[in-house]
Amino acid sequence: MSGKSQGFLLPSEIRDVPGTEGWESMYPYFTRFRPEDDKVFWFYNAMHFPEPMPAFDVLTAEIPYQALGAFTTRVFSFPTTLGIDHRIVNGRIYITAYPVTEPKEIQRRLSIFQERAGHYFQNWNKLYEEWKGRMLALIKEVEDITVPSLPEFDDIEVVTKARGIAQNHYIRENYHRCVEAFSKMWHHHFEFLMLGYGAYLVFFEFCKKAFPEISDQTVARMVAGIDVFMFRPDGELKKLALLAVDLKVDGKFGDGSNPADTLAALGQMGERGKAWLEALEKTRHPWFLMSTGDGFYHHHRSWNDDLSVPFSAIARYTDMINKGQSIERPTERLKAERERIIAEYRALLTSDEERGAFDQMLGLCHLVFPFVEDHKFYCEHWFTTIWFNKLREFGALLARWGVIADAEDFFHLHHTEADLALQEVSLAWASGGVPAGRGYWKPILKERKRIWEKLKDWSPPPALGPIPDDIADPALQMLWGITSETISAWARKPDAADEHELHGFAASPGVAEGVARVLKSANDIGLMQEGEILVCPVTNPSWGPVFGKIRATVSDIGGTMSHAAIVAREYGMPAVVGTGGATKRIKTGQRVRVDGNTGVVTILG
Repeated sequence: MSGKSQGFLLPSEIRDVPGTEGWESMYPYFTRFRPEDDKVFWFYNAMHFPEPMPAFDVLTAEIPYQALGAFTTRVFSFPTTLGIDHRIVNGRIYITAYPVTEPKEIQRRLSIFQERAGHYFQNWNKLYEEWKGRMLALIKEVEDITVPSLPEFDDIEVVTKARGIAQNHYIRENYHRCVEAFSKMWHHHFEFLMLGYGAYLVFFEFCKKAFPEISDQTVARMVAGIDVFMFRPDGELKKLALLAVDLKVDGKFGDGSNPADTLAALGQMGERGKAWLEALEKTRHPWFLMSTGDGFYHHHRSWNDDLSVPFSAIARYTDMINKGQSIERPTERLKAERERIIAEYRALLTSDEERGAFDQMLGLCHLVFPFVEDHKFYCEHWFTTIWFNKLREFGALLARWGVIADAEDFFHLHHTEADLALQEVSLAWASGGVPAGRGYWKPILKERKRIWEKLKDWSPPPALGPIPDDIADPALQMLWGITSETISAWARKPDAADEHELHGFAASPGVAEGVARVLKSANDIGLMQEGEILVCPVTNPSWGPVFGKIRATVSDIGGTMSHAAIVAREYGMPAVVGTGGATKRIKTGQRVRVDGNTGVVTILG
C-alpha cells in the first residue's frame, strides 16, 4: 500500500510492555511484524479483538482471515481488493487489506467476479436456505463430538462389537474435528458476507454520485432491514419479561441480583414459578447462546453460561411493563420512515434509466441485507459458544491427567501445543506411563497468564504505518469505518480548538446530551443508568438490551453497517461510531454531546 509521508508510529517503533518480554512465544511466527511491514498501513482491529489474545484464541483471527481472503481473492475474485493480513504486537491484532490497483487487473478480475457473484445474487434465497441447513448441521456435528474419558479399561463393546479402534484414537480425531469444523464455519461465514457488503457499497456509491449531499446514514436507512434475526434474542427476553408479569413472578427479578438466587426463588413459587422456568428452558437453546463478546475470546461466556446479563435485562423490561411503558421496537414507524426516504430520493432521479438502476440496486440490498446481520447469531454466537465449551471438555481431560492445573488453562496453549499435550495423554494412557507434561506445561502457562494480564495495561495506537492514499475494501469501509478521512482524523493531534471534540461516522441522526458511561464489555451493561450515553469500544448483538436504556451511543470503531450504527438507527437515537479513541478520551461521569448528524462528539465537562 503506498502512503503519504505523515502517519502513525511504525511497527518497528513499538516496544514491549515492560515485564512481558517473551510474549511472542504465545503466537505463531508468521504473526510477527517484519521490517518491510513499516511500509504498510495497519490498523488495530479493536472491533473483534479489544483485548490481548490468549494463545489458543489466536485461532479466531488466523482462521477467519484465511476464509475471508479465500473468498475475496480466490473464490469470487473481487475486482479491487484481495484479502486481509494480520500481525500481533503486545498481544493485539493489527490488520491490513491488500488492494488491486492496476486497471487491467481490475478489469480481468471484474469479469470473473460478475459471473460468480451473479450466480449467487440470482439464486440468493435458495442458496441462503441451503446455507442455514449447512450451518445447523455443522452446529450439530460439534455438539455430537465426544471427548474420550480414558477409563482404566476400554469399553467392553470395543471387543464384543469388534470395533478395532481404542478410544484414545478419538482424542486426536475429535480434537481435529473441532478445529476443522471451526474452519468450515468461517468459510460459510464469508461465503455470502462480502457479496452483501459489495452490493451495499455499489448502491452507496450510486447514491453519493446521484445525490451529492446525501449522508451516509440516510443511504443506510434506505437499506436497513427491520425484522432481522439479530433482534430475536432480545425479543425472547421481552417475551420472558411479559410472562413474568403475567404470572406475577416479576418481583423475583432485581437488577444486579444473583441469578442462582433468582432461579431458586422461582422454584419455590409453585406452578407459577414452574411455568416461567419451563419457558426459560425452552428459550435458552438457542437464544441464550449469545456470547457477551463477539465470539472471539474463550472467556466471553454466553448468556447460558452466565445468566446475569439476560436476567438484568428482564428485570428492566418487567419494570417498564409495570410502569405502562412500551418495550416493543417501533417496527412500523421504521418501515414507514424507510419507505418515505426511498420515495423522496427516487423522485429526484430524472430518467427511467436512473430509476431502474436505483430500484435494481436497492432491491439487491434488501435481498442480501438479512444475511449481513443474521449470520452473526449462527456463526459468532450459536456455533462458537458450543465450540468453546466443547474445547473445555478437552481442557478438562488434560486437567484430570495433571498436565494443566485447570480446564481454562487449555486456552493459554496454542492450538498446536494443545494437540501435542493431548497426544501425550493418549500415549500415557496407552503405555501406562505418566505424562511428562505434568511438569512441563504448568510453569509455562502460569507465566503466560501473568504476561497476558500485564498486556492488558497497554494502550494500543489505533493504527500503525503510513496513511494510505485510498481505501477500496468494502468491509473496511462498511464494518470498521476505515476511510482515508477517518484515518487522517485519528492521526491528527487535538489542538486547543478541538481538544474537547472527537470526530467519527455520523451513524444515526439526532443530537443528545447526557452523562457518559464508559463500558468495555457487555458484562458491565448492568452498570448503565437510564438516560446515560454509552461510550464503548464496539457493540455486538449481546449489547442489545442496553439500547432501550441509553440516550445515545459512541464507539471507538465501526462504520455505517456496524452493529452500533444499525441498532441506534433502529431505536431512533443519535450515534457516532469510528471515533478511534472515545473510550480513552471520555471518562464515566463526564457530560457529552453526541451529534449524530455531523459525527462530532463534544466533551462538555
